[in-house]
Amino acid sequence: MRSVEDQQARVTAAAVAPRPVRVAISEAQGLLCAEEVVTERPLPGFDQAAIDGYAVRSVDLQAAPESRESGEESPEPADVTLPVVGEVRAGSRQPIRLQPRQAVRVDTGAPLPTLADAVLPLDNTDRGAARIKVLEPVRSGDYVRRTGDDVQPGDVAVRAGTIIGAAQVGLLAAVGRDKVLVHPRPRLSVISVGGELVDVDRTPGPGQVYDVNSYALAAAARDAGADVNRVGIASTDAKRLREVVEGQLIRAEIVVIAGAVGGGALEEVREALADLGDLGVERIAMHPGSVQGFGRLGRDEVPTFLLPANPVSALVVFEVMVRPLIRIALGRRQPMRRIVSARTVAPITSIPGRKGFLRGQLMRDEATGEYLVKALGGATGASSHLLATLAEANCLVIVDPEVSEIRTGDPVDVAFLGQRG
Repeated sequence: MRSVEDQQARVTAAAVAPRPVRVAISEAQGLLCAEEVVTERPLPGFDQAAIDGYAVRSVDLQAAPESRESGEESPEPADVTLPVVGEVRAGSRQPIRLQPRQAVRVDTGAPLPTLADAVLPLDNTDRGAARIKVLEPVRSGDYVRRTGDDVQPGDVAVRAGTIIGAAQVGLLAAVGRDKVLVHPRPRLSVISVGGELVDVDRTPGPGQVYDVNSYALAAAARDAGADVNRVGIASTDAKRLREVVEGQLIRAEIVVIAGAVGGGALEEVREALADLGDLGVERIAMHPGSVQGFGRLGRDEVPTFLLPANPVSALVVFEVMVRPLIRIALGRRQPMRRIVSARTVAPITSIPGRKGFLRGQLMRDEATGEYLVKALGGATGASSHLLATLAEANCLVIVDPEVSEIRTGDPVDVAFLGQRG
């Protein structure tokens, strides 16, 4: 029986990241930047007002009241008034030159008149129209965004390996980039097989069940960051199944086939795909989902997974084996889920000799900040099929193969099933 770690190493060794592509910045969110984005012009591109007020020369305000320091009284200086000789709105392209002892009304973001070195906030004045009375002075540079304060030409705005989020999209737009080179989402195809399956738009007959896996696994793949094609239910006829799989091998970087690791379905799938490559099906020392398959098919040796028909087992195997491959293909440095240590609030049993990945609810003690975890369902096959408990779970409790029982209050590793990121 192969260990989980050995199987994960085998799977991740097959990871092939799609070639970087250039996309519009509006489509780049959540992807990994594949280039150093070097700015060609300063940001801001001109001296501008950082607040609504009056553009002034700070030297003209020297006679205005000074702020008091360390509680000492300051003598009352003479009042300063300045004529308002114009107005500059944001977006103005008409240059204005400020003369000594004058003020110009400016909006936030407006270009600063020549010779102005500060902006006097409205609240520092009596808000006069033709003339203003200065109530409190400002120093040179106050409330001014200088040319290049944010970035200078030659600066790196977004580094390679950065996950592009809202701030990065904004910065790319600010430096005039409409496209950026990124690591694209790996394309993943999900196929379900099984004569008992019907799609959700039909009513199951005797012995039939809904196709849960193709929907659930497609959602898990999207959550991991893949670009997903849910093929749905494929015929188990060897020729037709081969055609379906071959069609996906030329359009996807990862193929997942659910319901193909037990009974007659396994033999049918093996027969259909025998000429496309080697698909090894074996027992992995984990539960649930110990029986699973993996191989590299087609001319491009596309990583292909065979997952159990049991939806809970299929989702757990996907989480442990397939999701890390997607994350590596995305270029993420840490493909695995975040692991935290938590104390159990009830006993947990596990199958000896297999690494357990048991669904659970992770909580936090408000008083101590300590993580607490409660396992949902048992570890035996009697409850491993309960999809409802997996829907309630926000973590997987990881139990070492040599451990069969964990007592209340014992620490245990927990993989937090957070949202994508």
